[in-house]
Amino acid sequence: MATFVPATDRRVRSPHLPFGDRRETPYYGMDILSVLQFRREDLEYIFGVAKEMRSMVERVGTFDLLKGKILANLFYEPSTRTSSSFLAAMERMGGSVIPINEVTYSSVAKGESLPDTIRTLQAYADVIVLRHPEVGSAQLAAQYASKPIINAGDGVGEHPTQALLDLFTIEEELGRVDGLTVTMLGDLKYGRTVHSLARLLASFEVRINYVSPEILPMPEEVVGELEHRGIPQARAASLEAVLPETDVLYVTRVQKERFQDLEQYEQVKGAYVITPETLRRAKDEMIVMHPFPRVGEISTEVDADPRAAYFRQMEYGLYVRMALLAMVLGKA
Repeated sequence: MATFVPATDRRVRSPHLPFGDRRETPYYGMDILSVLQFRREDLEYIFGVAKEMRSMVERVGTFDLLKGKILANLFYEPSTRTSSSFLAAMERMGGSVIPINEVTYSSVAKGESLPDTIRTLQAYADVIVLRHPEVGSAQLAAQYASKPIINAGDGVGEHPTQALLDLFTIEEELGRVDGLTVTMLGDLKYGRTVHSLARLLASFEVRINYVSPEILPMPEEVVGELEHRGIPQARAASLEAVLPETDVLYVTRVQKERFQDLEQYEQVKGAYVITPETLRRAKDEMIVMHPFPRVGEISTEVDADPRAAYFRQMEYGLYVRMALLAMVLGKA
């Protein structure tokens, strides 16, 4: 049965190692399902590999590190950045990709189950990246897979690779993570990116502010986990109250597709909008992040501000995903 190696048991041989392979490694053949599987030293290693990947791309563009390897990109939900990022990451390293971005046109439309789809694709690919609308789908896929599964978002649950690239962005842009104040703004209830990032930040000495509409708060499960780990957290009714102390402003859109009652969506969709005027009250040395797509919560006029890091954030994501693919395929 396939599952990720817990952070507390790193020396256990991965279930994805080929029969007879005696290499002991914490990453080769490993599933990437949740940020909870990573310790701080794991993050340092991943980011070190990501920096090497960036150097290689800047120097030679593409190289043959994963030549002969195949990635199955299986997306049950629409995606631009995550899907393209993994595709580009694999091709930058000389690998190939089976892109399945419209499951409407696959056997899923005929009623095929997720386990059957996974067992089919692993016959063709060396690693599978999965996005699915149901929480726990990546864990389910891993139970039936003999190849590594990378969670690219499971409903309103987690998005671990996004959180890793977000943390890498913070470190690269501000030079540190310890001692920072991170303010998360917008849809914190359904935003899987903030769920994962908050959990990942718990490995550092940070303070986290939550600013959201009353009906879209950070889930108590996440708040409780961070409280147990001693992370100072605060809810604020307005951004103005916490913006002057903020080092990282992480903005999320209100996700229309997660609402069953569209009247509720209409009431909160424009609750917060970041403009140049907003940032006049912010630190000179801070960054604005967003997992994208944006639908009006950040004015395009902000794009020219050097503190707007969201497009650089996307590029950092390429290097992190290159690192993860190389690691789970035993090439890092």
